[in-house]
Amino acid sequence: MYGRIFLTFKGWAAALPLSLMAAAFLLGNLIAVLFSAAQPASLFHQPHNYAYQEAAAGNGVKLYSMLTLPQNIELKPIASNVTRTDTFGINGGFFWHGDLLSVAVVNDQPIKGQPGDYGSGWFNIDVPKGTLVWDEISRTFSVQVVLDAGALQVTDRKHYWAQGGISMSLADDSRWLEQAEKEQLPFYDQARLRSGVVYDDKQRLWLIVTDKPSTAEQFRIAVKQVFGRKGIVDGIFLDGDGSSQMLCSQVALRGDSREVYQMLALKNK
Repeated sequence: MYGRIFLTFKGWAAALPLSLMAAAFLLGNLIAVLFSAAQPASLFHQPHNYAYQEAAAGNGVKLYSMLTLPQNIELKPIASNVTRTDTFGINGGFFWHGDLLSVAVVNDQPIKGQPGDYGSGWFNIDVPKGTLVWDEISRTFSVQVVLDAGALQVTDRKHYWAQGGISMSLADDSRWLEQAEKEQLPFYDQARLRSGVVYDDKQRLWLIVTDKPSTAEQFRIAVKQVFGRKGIVDGIFLDGDGSSQMLCSQVALRGDSREVYQMLALKNK
């Protein structure tokens, strides 16, 4: 509508004397600038540092994924559904009433408080759990099973980030479920929405969400089938069910529309 108004205005201005045409031109440009300023920042400043893919595995589980690099990731505290933010990304770890129950740490600082604070992102609450770690100095990913961020093994504690979840154990088909049970993966044998993040031998990262329920085993099988030829090494389950959420240019998956309290966000470029 604004585009048509602007064009009509300039067409009308063409019939005016030269002095009035200059004023009309300036006013027309002012309208365009004001229209742009009124739009959400997300329309103009969203990142383009990812590759999007939808793929269905042989077991029927459809995976929505965003491929990116570790330096593009920001561990971000939120109190919203991911699709209602202005940031591309997916949901993060587990939470309860706003407290983070999974590690979410950048350079030894939890994202919602101070080291050692309950609910800050310093702890994997209750038991040691699979935590995805990006070591910026060695430029390598790993999955480490820890109770808190202080136990993480990194080259430099001022140059890393770590996201907690539950181990996928992608290289251990015979014992992955035993390990997931030890780490208290919720509802692993029930069909629920699923989220996860996996990395490959080139140290690239896939952020993955489903829009239909599956068991943890079905989701893990689908991940291995869809990304197995891409050199995936390992990864973690993130919070699932209604918390499984994704936002990017191609799709908005809102889970059950609930609020979540942490996400893996793509930095704006």
